[in-house]
Amino acid sequence: MGTLCFTRFGNWIQLEPAIVPSDPSDINSCWSGSATILPDGKPVMLYTGSDTNKHQVTDLAKPKDASDPLLREWVKAKGNPVMVPPSNVPRVLVGAKEKDSKKGMALLYHSDDFVQWTKSHVPLLESQVTGMWECVDFFPVSVTGREGLDTSVNNSSVRHVLKASYGGNDCYVIGSYSSETEIFSADSEFTNTADDLRYDYGNLFASKAFFDSATNRRISWGWIMERDSKEDDIVKGWAGIMGLPREIWLDRSGKKLMQWPVEEINNLRAKRVSLYNKQLGSGSVFEISGITASQADIEVAFDLRDLANDPEILDSEEVDQATLIASYSASVRGVYGPFGLLALASNDLAEHTAIFFRVIRRGDGHSVVMCSDETKSSLRDNIEKAAVGTVLDIDPRHEKISLRCLIDHSVIESYGGEGRSVITSRVYPKIAIGEESRLYVFNHGIKGVTMSSLEAWSMRKAQINSNAT
Repeated sequence: MGTLCFTRFGNWIQLEPAIVPSDPSDINSCWSGSATILPDGKPVMLYTGSDTNKHQVTDLAKPKDASDPLLREWVKAKGNPVMVPPSNVPRVLVGAKEKDSKKGMALLYHSDDFVQWTKSHVPLLESQVTGMWECVDFFPVSVTGREGLDTSVNNSSVRHVLKASYGGNDCYVIGSYSSETEIFSADSEFTNTADDLRYDYGNLFASKAFFDSATNRRISWGWIMERDSKEDDIVKGWAGIMGLPREIWLDRSGKKLMQWPVEEINNLRAKRVSLYNKQLGSGSVFEISGITASQADIEVAFDLRDLANDPEILDSEEVDQATLIASYSASVRGVYGPFGLLALASNDLAEHTAIFFRVIRRGDGHSVVMCSDETKSSLRDNIEKAAVGTVLDIDPRHEKISLRCLIDHSVIESYGGEGRSVITSRVYPKIAIGEESRLYVFNHGIKGVTMSSLEAWSMRKAQINSNAT
């Protein structure tokens, strides 16, 4: 388990690995876990170990020197493992899967001393259709504001979020939790379909959230998986990268989570360009110059000023699921949309990733589909390229359509509707790299739209120190 320390200026200090395989309870691997502060003020860590039989167990470790502000060295408990799988569950940390079935679940353990653990009689939540739950997360969120909460907080102004990673997605439900009965009542179920609420509708998995008590934020961090081949991973010598940390909170409706990049990332902003009230007619494509397009932060907003009075806006029929999924492609032309950004683009647009919106009819109103189309992201072969999307919970007749994109050479994290939905793209440009990368704004819809504002910054490279002081 490697360790990086994040500073308030968006930079990093690389430390030695915190935990490495060495004991019978983790000799075959040390995997993800969680850390907390005990009532006596001392830190402690629980992590997944793969033992001599390659069974997944839960191990405990404590810092060798709790006064070290970076907690460089950790000591494993002599009594490891502190939790072992029940006989009918082959994999357990908190997330689990019933043997020979698709039943996934979150198992709740409790302890008085953090060493001896007892499993509750019933799962915190389970689903018959998801399969294994990984990297389960459970935390409170405030219904009255954006501030994060310590995990122990539970009152009438609090709801709880249960997140489970399965099927390549990080899905969540919101509900109420009783600390006395240990019963969690979720507002919805995990269905393993497109109806599940997701942290990210692109390529992000196995996220974990923590409470930052210094700033009262709940911060989530996820893993971006590779989309090239295993052979490419072997050549690189590594596979998978971490996304940017996100602040996370409950939206005003109480039905979904909001996410936004942590404010420390803004410290890496450098050269800035801006544009306002630019009309985008049908077929418009123009370059945003003056910044480093391969490493940039862009905030843009679109205004559909004629939408409310436009009788030709859309078909009268509601868009079905098949039509909705087909519209994730930037090549599908509509009345309003696709319009948005072409990121990590080559000069001739042979390579580009399109992050865009389109307006669709949904029942008696209108909805905005947010999409990321990677199908032209690279001229390289043997790369998985997807076109993905989701429906933003906004009414474009009364609200501007906003997008923030953070671009870092081969990753694009796109936040729509001020953080209502996020799509992460992992792409592999062959031409549009470094100084050859371009950024464009486009509108391929039949109707024109107004780009009410655009601000874009070149981003400095984060400093990574090889030695901590």
